[in-house]
Amino acid sequence: MDLLDRLLGHDVWTTRQLLEICATLSDAQLDHEFDIGHRTLRATLHHIIGNMEIWSSLMAGAPIERQTDQTIPAMRGRLSVAETRLQSIAGKVQAENGWDHLWTDHLDKPSREKTFGTALAHIITHSMHHRAQVLYMLRLAGVQELPEGDVFSWENNTKRG
Repeated sequence: MDLLDRLLGHDVWTTRQLLEICATLSDAQLDHEFDIGHRTLRATLHHIIGNMEIWSSLMAGAPIERQTDQTIPAMRGRLSVAETRLQSIAGKVQAENGWDHLWTDHLDKPSREKTFGTALAHIITHSMHHRAQVLYMLRLAGVQELPEGDVFSWENNTKRG
């Protein structure tokens, strides 16, 4: 397993851990507003997964299908689909040593070219940034047992390495 496998694996595993915690909360708790980020747990998780979906679609040259179902079961499924697409794209980029190869982001106005390597790094760091906000919101909501969310926890819990 290389560094890319570890980063992508940790990213999805940790997001999935937070979804599982949020599955134990009521709709009122998921939709309670906080003064941070996307303001609610549900909206922030939707944003994390939506970012993975859109960027992976853009890099794959696939049509953008904006998902709107923000139930926890739906977001679990969406995360799995995004995970598969990202792993496929990342594997191809790595096999071709295409980190600096360009793709066109047609959602930017005007459209502009971006590198695959930077886009993959963006997805992973973007998710981490917003997961920290989710952890903060969960603490404020009184959730006691929270994961640390670090790569060692991922490795120890998935028995990879």
